[in-house]
Amino acid sequence: MSEISVFGSTGFVGSEFCKVSSQTPLPIAREERAPKSTESVYFISTTDNYNVFEDLHKDIDTNLTVLMDVIKHLKPGESTFNFISSWFVYGDAKLPATEESYCDPKGFYSITKRAAEQLLISYCETFGINYRILRLCNVYGAGDKSASKKKNALQFLIDRFKANEEISLYHNGEFYRDYMHVHDVARAIDLVCTKGELNTIYNIGSGEKVLFKDLINTIVDETKSQSKITPITPPVFHQTIQVKDFYFNTDKLKGLGFKQTISLEEGIRKLCQ
Repeated sequence: MSEISVFGSTGFVGSEFCKVSSQTPLPIAREERAPKSTESVYFISTTDNYNVFEDLHKDIDTNLTVLMDVIKHLKPGESTFNFISSWFVYGDAKLPATEESYCDPKGFYSITKRAAEQLLISYCETFGINYRILRLCNVYGAGDKSASKKKNALQFLIDRFKANEEISLYHNGEFYRDYMHVHDVARAIDLVCTKGELNTIYNIGSGEKVLFKDLINTIVDETKSQSKITPITPPVFHQTIQVKDFYFNTDKLKGLGFKQTISLEEGIRKLCQ
């Protein structure tokens, strides 16, 4: 069995990837920068645009500097580097976004993720190294210890509904997203890492346009919650850096034969139990 070095193996998606990988995962310690195999997958990243209020350098240091310290160890003509990116890089793109859609990200997290993609492509083309870029949809599922209204907000909201706490809902839930369970996301990443075309980009998502308000109604029904839901207008910062609607075109991923095993309805039901 082939081996794959996993940077960020203890995170929400990285840890799930290690469970489902068809290759032998080689977790790379947090302080290490060199891969242990010719194939690598890289999950290290910040997760939202709000670091700008506390540390201007955090997104730059994490998403760019650490990445540069890692890729300098890649071997020309031998290494393949699979970089985990985000739908945030698209910005306000025409929907559904394809891998060829123009990217105009807003916010420090979004911009540094796009810059990381471009720096990686330039470096790999310069030194003859293979790469893949995988842009993830909204990932949900149990076990995310850092779930919040900024990251894995669906899990965060379900927990609040279970506790019958008051819910503040942007746009009254009238916006669209692309969701996929972390197990299927990890499976999709594994598929791309083993069978995906080299030196290209893949959207990793369901390809389904989901109205957030419909998810909220499902959660309320499943949890029998008594939470009061209050529609609110997003703050100016959120309106500036966060697009209102987003969903993917995932034909390229499906072309590899990928199929979800956990529907959104089933995944929500499990989280609500």
